[in-house]
Parts: sequence; C-alpha cells; structure tokens
Amino acid sequence: MPAKIDVLLVDDHAVVRAGYKAYLSLSDQIGIIYEAERGEAVCQLYNQYQPHIVILDLSMPGIGGFESIRRLINRDPNCKILVFSIHNELVYVTRAIKAGAKGYITKNSGPEMLVLAVCQVASGNTFIEPSLAQQLAINLASNQGVSDQIKALSPREFDVFCLLANGLTTRKAAEKLCLSYKTVCNHTTAIKEKLGIKTLAELALIATRQGIIQTPAEIPDIQ
Repeated sequence: MPAKIDVLLVDDHAVVRAGYKAYLSLSDQIGIIYEAERGEAVCQLYNQYQPHIVILDLSMPGIGGFESIRRLINRDPNCKILVFSIHNELVYVTRAIKAGAKGYITKNSGPEMLVLAVCQVASGNTFIEPSLAQQLAINLASNQGVSDQIKALSPREFDVFCLLANGLTTRKAAEKLCLSYKTVCNHTTAIKEKLGIKTLAELALIATRQGIIQTPAEIPDIQ
C-alpha cells in the first residue's frame, strides 16, 4: 500500500462527495482526493491524475457506474475500483465484481468501513462489506447465483431494467438516466428479447426473484 492513498471520488451529488471527502481527509492514510460527478469524466481524470483507487457510485446519470467500471478496466486492467453504493442487493455486488471492481460497500455502512475498504483495495486486496460477503458465500454454497438472463444484460440495459422493474415508466426512466425516450425504448426491447418476456409484469417478476424490487422510498434518485 502506498504511504498516502490518492483517491478519485465519483458521485453525482456534490453534498455527498463533500461529506465523504471530509471524512476521508481525517485519515493519515489518505492523500489527495480528486472528484468527479459523472462517469463520462472518470477515465479522463484517471489518466490525468493516476489515483491509487477510484471510489465509485453506481447510480449516476449518463453512462452510469457499471459502464464506468468497464471503461476504466479496459483502459487499465490493474485499476483499483471500490464501489460505494446505496444498493445492497447481491445482483449489484455480483455484477460490479464481475465487471472488475475490487471492493463493494454500501452507503449504510459506517464511515470507518469506508477508510478500511479503501486501504484494503489500495493494498491489492478484495474487500466486500461483511454482511454482503456472508450472503454471497451462502448463495454460492446453495448454488443460487444471479440468473444467466440477468448476466446477459449490458450495463445500461441493467440500469433500465432496474428502473422499469421498480415501476418507472419508459419516459421517466429516460429522464432519470439522461437518455432519450427512443434510446430507452430500444433498450427495453433488447431487455425483453434477452429475458424472453413480452410484458413489464414479467420483467417485474424476474426482478422480484432476484431481489431487485424496492419500495418507492428505496428507489435511488438518479438525477
């Protein structure tokens, strides 16, 4: 682990970034903290500053978190990415790790866990929030992984899938993701084809089985 860990903090909410930055700055192990509010800026800033670790939210407008992970790993397979997300569903954890992230913690975890996770990932280790790691172990032991159908969805298709499953209309999903209505319609058609379904009710059923359906208060505010 480097003497001081330089961090690129990526979250679309300025107030959230300010809070995390303030806490990270209290640690003697943290060096320079760079910031980005959208995935589109991540690769450019990563190349420019070469931080030791990227702390990345998943629910962002534009290209989103999963696509950001994919682009970072394509540019630098050794890029150390820690996902820091509101989502505690295993499907998100599994997809993030599969995409190349080296760590995953939720925003419900204590601030001290954020520093611990940063240090572990910066040292070359993998770190998953203990409660999530336990659930993953149980699922692996019982062979209850994420379905192959869900795995087949692209990062953006997965974002659209989650929003539609939680009751958003196609137009509202487009607004949330800063995409055109036509683009989301095209994604919806591709999702239905990959899942082998015809209706949104069937889509919601699959999401329920994967633990993706959330109450309205839990739906991430992607704006």
